Amino acid sequence: MMRRDTAGPGSPWQQAGRLAFLALYAVTLLAALAWALSNVRQVGPENRVVVLRLGALHRIHNAGLLLAWPRPLEQVVILPSPDRVIEHHVAALLRSQQALQADSSASKGNPVSDALAGSGYLLTGDAGVVQLDVRVFYRVVDPYDYVLQSDHITPALERLVARSAVTVCAARDLDTILVARPELVGASSDAAERRERLRGDLVHGINQGLAALKIGGTGLGIEVPRVDVQASLPRDAVSAFNAVLTASQTAEQNAAKARTEAAQLTQTATQAADRTLQVARAQASERLARAQADTATVLRLAQAMQDNIDPGLLLRLYRERMAAILSKAGAVVTVDPRDDSRLIIPGAE
Repeated sequence: MMRRDTAGPGSPWQQAGRLAFLALYAVTLLAALAWALSNVRQVGPENRVVVLRLGALHRIHNAGLLLAWPRPLEQVVILPSPDRVIEHHVAALLRSQQALQADSSASKGNPVSDALAGSGYLLTGDAGVVQLDVRVFYRVVDPYDYVLQSDHITPALERLVARSAVTVCAARDLDTILVARPELVGASSDAAERRERLRGDLVHGINQGLAALKIGGTGLGIEVPRVDVQASLPRDAVSAFNAVLTASQTAEQNAAKARTEAAQLTQTATQAADRTLQVARAQASERLARAQADTATVLRLAQAMQDNIDPGLLLRLYRERMAAILSKAGAVVTVDPRDDSRLIIPGAE
């Protein structure tokens, strides 16, 4: 009986080794193919690609099929397209967590370090305090600079926004940043106009800082087209402003009430004066008419005598009136200026 050789060319071990080798070879080919095609991709319309060859900037590829050598020969960095706007919430202007914890501790009566008092607050031109919550919207305009400064984009942008915010707030008073005192809103149109220009001035300051970095050779490769700003007062100042606003409104109400009462008193006095004047005018007219009626006969007689219309009119009137007068007398003594004799006429009883 012959013993079978298990190590021969057709043995199971050889077949297993051959299969393992083929599988490893296939996996290696697939891995090599995947590595060779690792940087072959489709770039969407919302992105663009910067290709680095051996660490150096090589080219920019826009939307479409990208053909690039695999790493480490070429490195592909995906960036947003020029029209795409990126939003960034600026944390440098917010109150720090340590300051918030200090505020909570201060509300319980515990002492707080002064080093945290100004965290997150900006000083205005009239020595006021305001807090700005800023959201920056930027787009990539220089892909090379953006890739080179990719690790410094966020901190540099935070510092630029903080510097611009400090400058803008220092050049304004509190009422040109937010409506802190509503009673002054209608009194100053310039304040409302400067509040509208706040965002534009902040954008201008940020872009000036970016341009200065570009001139210095450390450009970030971004541009800020818009910022959103939400201004607020410190928590402790809100209650004070509310108290002032309440007092102002109360004073305005009292002043309005006083003006109303004064107007009513003025109206009543005017009506009384009008009535008095009307009564005086009516009495004057009545007295004038009575006087004119009483003197009409005398005036007509004087006019007739002046015009010598009726020479005997005065004598007739004398005779008519004297009879009525003498009829009321008890006795009448007449004296002739040319004679010393007396004529006594007994009066009618």
